[in-house]
Amino acid sequence: MSDSATHILQMRGITKRFPGVVALQDVSLELRGGEVVALMGENGAGKSTLMKILGGAYLPDAGDMLLEGRPVTLGSIREAKGLGIALIHQELMLAPNLDIGSNIFLGSEPGGSSVLRRVKSAGIYPVAERLMRRVGLEVSPRTLVSRLTAGQMQMVEIAKALSMNARIIIMDEPTSSLTLTESQHLFKIINDLRREGIGLIYISHRMEEVVLLADRITVLRDGRRVGDIARADATHDRVASMMVGRDFKNWYPPRPAQGNPEVTLDASNLLVPGAASPVSFDARRGEILGFAGLVGSGRTELMQTLFGVAPALGGKMQLFGQPYQPRRPRDAIRRGVYLAPEDRKRHGLVLPMTVAENITLPDIGSYRPRGWLHRGTEARIAKAEVERFRVKCSGIRQKVVNLSGGNQQKIVLGKWLAMTPKILIVDEPTRGVDVGAKAEIYRHMAAIAAEGVTILMVSSDMEEVIGMSDRVVVMHGRRIRGILARASLTEQRVVSLMTGQVASVEAIEQQHSPRAGTASTKDDSHET
Repeated sequence: MSDSATHILQMRGITKRFPGVVALQDVSLELRGGEVVALMGENGAGKSTLMKILGGAYLPDAGDMLLEGRPVTLGSIREAKGLGIALIHQELMLAPNLDIGSNIFLGSEPGGSSVLRRVKSAGIYPVAERLMRRVGLEVSPRTLVSRLTAGQMQMVEIAKALSMNARIIIMDEPTSSLTLTESQHLFKIINDLRREGIGLIYISHRMEEVVLLADRITVLRDGRRVGDIARADATHDRVASMMVGRDFKNWYPPRPAQGNPEVTLDASNLLVPGAASPVSFDARRGEILGFAGLVGSGRTELMQTLFGVAPALGGKMQLFGQPYQPRRPRDAIRRGVYLAPEDRKRHGLVLPMTVAENITLPDIGSYRPRGWLHRGTEARIAKAEVERFRVKCSGIRQKVVNLSGGNQQKIVLGKWLAMTPKILIVDEPTRGVDVGAKAEIYRHMAAIAAEGVTILMVSSDMEEVIGMSDRVVVMHGRRIRGILARASLTEQRVVSLMTGQVASVEAIEQQHSPRAGTASTKDDSHET
């Protein structure tokens, strides 16, 4: 059997140029039926361009493509779909005002694809229900998509791909907005599809997912294919070094022992809107205080209360020993408490505005001493933050909508650092960020903490939580179940608390060491 016959897909020597840039240079990619290939690379490495060529959105300038050994030219997205290639975008392409059945068959309704033809509802829903059962989505096909969770929407997209008899399914960051349970369900579906002989291309920055799912990892760097790694040979450091072209011997910057520095923020019996019971914790100068918990555990809501988005309903807070009760974000900003939010595109940036405008926007009054914006000062500050974070952009007048996710996140951090924070809250600081940008963000966070800034870090990445935090506040059911000191940080202990397997740090200590004392202080462990 020839080599081409063993593959359902071969992309050979693909090159794509845009004005002023070569996005892809002589890139090849192979995929067999029933195989999961992870496509990894930094933001801007060429992953999206390659997938858009496979999905029919772009034509390559050079190279060829074979499906099951036959040469093909994909001149449109419709042609790609017709040949069984489905692309599930990170930003799901569903119509929220339509029901599930209508979304599954939107554009390819039974009886014809013309938008002028009326959808034959009686034919759609039984077929949609069978497809939904196939992916484990147990709701009515007449349910509006707007009422679904992110995980359920992901299942609708997969059902939509199956409705087209897809042989190749491309998933772009599919778990970026999913809960742990939803992600595990998605992994089960992926393994089911693999057993059916469907080939999957899986794009993700999450190394633990890639190692769990992929048969093989293809790495791109600067528009070129660096090489492939079999799952058995894949390690975090090896893949990372291929992606960025250098070794990561010290993935997380070293954190010096904290001792017992000054308490900067003290929350006592704080009642967060939507929580059934109050929470208490403190944070210290130069500390990175991690917050771990599953989606819905109350971490983001707590951060919003600290920032004044949702004022506390009770309890007390002190900032450097003085009363602190923010009723709106402006109150927090005036006291030097800043929030880099979880959803940077919706809440952290104004996408149509430039890099300079985004960096200076929170402190715009300082750049208008006499009512007129001082462009020279704005440019100086913006350039300093761009240089500090090594933001890849054409200049400070480039619109942030055109930056990669990692560079957008650097702008979010840069705008607050330009204002010299006292407390910096970072909610999911590296979500959707490539491995190289992650390392830079970690380095900057460590440097900021070393300057005496207190960092409150919410993260769903267990490695990140353990690698970066001096202490970790673990939440479950909108309550703080415990606060773990760095010396006692292990994944098992954090998971036991965040999933409710044990009720407190004391219970964990009893599990691990029957002789261990149960007394604790606010320094090492805490339960509310």
